[in-house]
Amino acid sequence: MFNKPQDRLFAGQLDRMDRFALRFRARRYQSEQYRLSVSGLRGMRTNLIPHQLHIAHDVGRRHAPRVLLADEVGLGKTIEAGMIIHQQLLAGRADRVLIVVPETLQHQWLVEMLRRFNLRFSLFDDARYAEALHDSDNPFDTEQLVICSLDFVRRNKQRLQQLAEAEWDLLVVDEAHHLAWSEGEPSREYQVIEQLAEQIPGVLLLTATPEQLGMESHFARLRLLDPDRFHDFEQFVAEQRNYRPVADAVAMLLEDKTISNDELNLLSELIGEQDIEPLLQTANGQGEGKLAAREELIRLLMDRHGTSRVLFRNTRNGVKGFPHRELHQIRLPLPTQYQTAIKVSGIMAARKSAEERAHDMLYPEQIYQEFEGDSGTWWNFDPRVEWLMGYLTSNRSEKVLVICAKAATALQLEQVLREREGIRAAVFHEGLSIIDRDRAAAWFASEEDGAQVLLCSEIGSEGRNFQFANRLVMFDLPFNPDLLEQRIGRLDRIGQTRDIQIMVPYLEKTAQSVLVRWYHEGLDAFEHTCPTGRAVYDSVHDTLIGYLAAPENNEGLDEFIVECRKQHDALRAQLEQGRDRLLEMHSNGGEKAQALAEEISRQDNNIELVNFALNLFDIIGINQEDRSDNLIVLTPSDHMLVPDFPGLPEEGCTITFDRAQALAREDAQYITWEHPIIRNGLDLILSGDTGSCALSLLKNKALPVGTLLIELIYVVEAQAPKHLQLTRFLPPTPVRLLVDRKGTNLADKVEFESFNRQLNAVNRHNGSKLVNAVQQDVHAILQLAEPQAAEAARKLIDAARAEADEKLSTELERLEALKAVNPNIRDDELAALESNRSEVLASLNDAGWRLDALRLIVVSHQ
Repeated sequence: MFNKPQDRLFAGQLDRMDRFALRFRARRYQSEQYRLSVSGLRGMRTNLIPHQLHIAHDVGRRHAPRVLLADEVGLGKTIEAGMIIHQQLLAGRADRVLIVVPETLQHQWLVEMLRRFNLRFSLFDDARYAEALHDSDNPFDTEQLVICSLDFVRRNKQRLQQLAEAEWDLLVVDEAHHLAWSEGEPSREYQVIEQLAEQIPGVLLLTATPEQLGMESHFARLRLLDPDRFHDFEQFVAEQRNYRPVADAVAMLLEDKTISNDELNLLSELIGEQDIEPLLQTANGQGEGKLAAREELIRLLMDRHGTSRVLFRNTRNGVKGFPHRELHQIRLPLPTQYQTAIKVSGIMAARKSAEERAHDMLYPEQIYQEFEGDSGTWWNFDPRVEWLMGYLTSNRSEKVLVICAKAATALQLEQVLREREGIRAAVFHEGLSIIDRDRAAAWFASEEDGAQVLLCSEIGSEGRNFQFANRLVMFDLPFNPDLLEQRIGRLDRIGQTRDIQIMVPYLEKTAQSVLVRWYHEGLDAFEHTCPTGRAVYDSVHDTLIGYLAAPENNEGLDEFIVECRKQHDALRAQLEQGRDRLLEMHSNGGEKAQALAEEISRQDNNIELVNFALNLFDIIGINQEDRSDNLIVLTPSDHMLVPDFPGLPEEGCTITFDRAQALAREDAQYITWEHPIIRNGLDLILSGDTGSCALSLLKNKALPVGTLLIELIYVVEAQAPKHLQLTRFLPPTPVRLLVDRKGTNLADKVEFESFNRQLNAVNRHNGSKLVNAVQQDVHAILQLAEPQAAEAARKLIDAARAEADEKLSTELERLEALKAVNPNIRDDELAALESNRSEVLASLNDAGWRLDALRLIVVSHQ
């Protein structure tokens, strides 16, 4: 085997010209991608939402981040967490990730991580755990990326112990607000997460907003992140109270008003830095530096803000771009068949609790079918079915999402719509596999011959978003406000461009008729998000259940709804008054976040990636078939460079380079420089010798026949553990030389792509004879080139070392200075940064270079 390019040349192992060109482009593009400031943020199938990108960019670059993601519903906490995970894995800051979620959200996370971030997590349940026990003493060592439910861990002490011992780098906990805690009496669920958080360096907690949680519950989440810092609840309460002046100071700076002397003194005291007076005077003047000075004061306050490094919370008030929601109530008569079934059920349900009866009363079709069995064709007389068919036929051009509580209801509705009106309806429920759910979603999303309607069960619709549709039909109503918001949230998300039309056909004199009034008149939950919903629901639970269990008894219902609305309005006013403007500014990132989104958007339209990828697929031997709408189908061929190309399924896959198309078509993979297919392709080319040695003819009569040139591609690189992220400063960087017999380097005068187009191929037989004839000349030119390569390499290494020293020292000094005024900067974070700086500089000292590829060029006049 000959590994060095020159050895391959002399052995006659010549590559095709296009392979040499591909190898050089691969080196160049890979080097450029490593150095981008948005590296790790471009490869996700997501809209470019500034506040999400800001949070991911900030947290994703930290060592072992421990933060609380507490955005309001609909702002994309799952996406933020996925972005952070993606960045940490890509940069080598994390290798092993554990996600713990409620059981009902396991598949949602599995799908989101795969579809949006190309991360293949393994779902651990009882069966998978038992299977993995055969392969390892600790089953959790068998996979790097794992999702499991909290219940799966909670009910088995051995599992918890094994999880805690499995050396994870990052723990992600969804719905963390359900972990009940009070001083001296934490719940079992809280203790489980606490034990894991003590062992795992990085922790992301996804939770409701602090206002929804209440002070004690919010403290409990922070305590999981940093028990040393948040150890005393009373002290925490006092700190929060003392923080109020900071929030007021920010509000004052945001308003373009003159700052009073008292306020200037307060700012000086809060910031506590020497030489702050000139900045304060500029901020209070009328000169052109006023705005910049105020922004700098806000930044200084942010750095000192109590929990800003560990807490991110965006609200809809702080993030613009949401549509309006319009409710359409359709009151329908209660059929006699249901009336009879409900009466009989009432007699037989004496032993049921009020809550069970209330639940039953929400779904009269279920009550009817219990008595009639399979022959109970409720859809023949239920006026909601007739209304739905009429609505769909009169809105044929609109995509409509229909959500109902039960999978059986969705399946029966699909059959009725298909058989009676020929309406194309996809069904989406928990009984389907993930692949079948994807197909249903893709059929619904398709503009050409797609389904007009998607019929979803409650559980089946969790975590799926359909912003391309704006019409939602609630065939029935869910039992609590959180589920109602979850339903509307399938359409009402950032990225929705039209107002949401919410259709609620309900049966009079049923629990539905009570609930629709309570949600709308009591909570205003249909037309606005309702952060107070759970609090009001919990406080009036028993009374509400009473009305739902016996809807015919509506005495006092009007007064009850009025009282609920008063409670809702009071809580909402309380939340608005407690708005933390500084935290909102810190969380949404402002202009910096916008700049991130714009930078990624610019790179989205990079034609170089498309050209490179198609060339890469050709050379690897992957079949490509163009489809309409910017889609390409890739399938393996019989003559690939490797028998199984990683990331390419045996049956093939559909890809797109267009972000908008990828968001509309979940069955298409979104190809970016960060996609596994491209990264694996780069690795395949660059880790082997493909394209490392070539011979070409240059037909140019301006040069003497037989003139020799050698194009040399050196690679400057440093070897170091991935977590040091040396590629920020010195990625494997190609140095191109184009050297003649005298040792003159012409590379700066002769650009690669235009030169490459002038060259012609030589067949292998003639090529071998040519190489043998000029072997001594080649050796001589290589010797002349070596010192020039060494000089270029040393310049790159010195520049990288200077950049690393400057950036890492500045970052370390800033955090050390901040630690004096902000206790949320952890000692281990500072120690890790100091250690990282030392190791990076040492690794750069040991950097070297090597010849990666060469091309011999002979001038010909024929």
